[in-house]
Amino acid sequence: MITVLHLGVIVAVLSATLAKEDIKVSCLKDSVSIAWRIQADLVPYVARIFLGNCKPSQFHVLPTGDGEVLFHYQFAECRFKKRMKGKYIIFENELAFRPQQRMKPAAFVFPIKCVTKRPDSWVPQFLNPGAGSSEARGGLVFHMALLNAELTGIAESNIIPLGSFMPIWAAVDQKSHQPLLLLMEECIAATTPKLYPDSQVYPLITNQGCLVESQVGNSVFLPRYHSSSIIVYLQSFRFGLGQELYIHCKLIAWDPDHLDRTKKACYYSKKSGSWELLDSPEKSSICSCCASNCMTRSRRHIDIELEALSYHSIVGPVIIVDQSDRGVQDTKTGSTSTVV
Repeated sequence: MITVLHLGVIVAVLSATLAKEDIKVSCLKDSVSIAWRIQADLVPYVARIFLGNCKPSQFHVLPTGDGEVLFHYQFAECRFKKRMKGKYIIFENELAFRPQQRMKPAAFVFPIKCVTKRPDSWVPQFLNPGAGSSEARGGLVFHMALLNAELTGIAESNIIPLGSFMPIWAAVDQKSHQPLLLLMEECIAATTPKLYPDSQVYPLITNQGCLVESQVGNSVFLPRYHSSSIIVYLQSFRFGLGQELYIHCKLIAWDPDHLDRTKKACYYSKKSGSWELLDSPEKSSICSCCASNCMTRSRRHIDIELEALSYHSIVGPVIIVDQSDRGVQDTKTGSTSTVV
């Protein structure tokens, strides 16, 4: 038991003598090694030193009476926080001395940060439809959710500053239907979670897969991680400003080898001044109908339509606000996982 007086002396010694050079951090491919040389006064309290929630892997008392605290752990351990930034994955944690109970603040905290290059084949766990806990027997499970700005996980806030981006992710569990291509046939923003004849709506994707919002702002479909998921990167708009908004989408699971003007994911490229196909840019000619009408009611189309597996999904509420608006309360966004 450390008395308050003794604790104050220890903290004072620690604050006065601990130098940055006392801590050596080595970041490896999937783990971290840390060596911390502590003064003799702290040796009796080595059990109060933590990396995240992990205790030291090893501890040695040196001939001088000082101590050497060693940590060697995988990034998947010790509550490392992981986020993606561009081509890199960043792992963060804290090395801390906690002489008092856990609910008390640490006497000393040293940030640990490791940056590794993201493998080209790396896919965030949440983007892998097969990684979810939903189960289906012979059917399909559709998912849709609002992502955070780094595209590394589900958004923690539903407050979207005007002009910033709303990454909407959708996926389908392929199961025995491999391979499948997920498409967003239609998406609208509405001020209600259910659509009524008098609901206020704002078109985002229309004309069987045309991202019409890309003509107005900088919205775009992001490159896919795999065929069974898709991200539409929506730039926030003024429709329903300050109100609760819901994104309603019709999702289609489709054969990736049979894209045509009725089954596609197209966006308008301001750089080229034309519509482009997300999955096969060389076949962007099928997007030309986005400037007019992509509908067709041929007998062949009706037969093919019967083979499509679709689901209407909703994300929300989200609230788009001006930067000057400080009076909006943050709430969690909803998402769906549905078996059809």
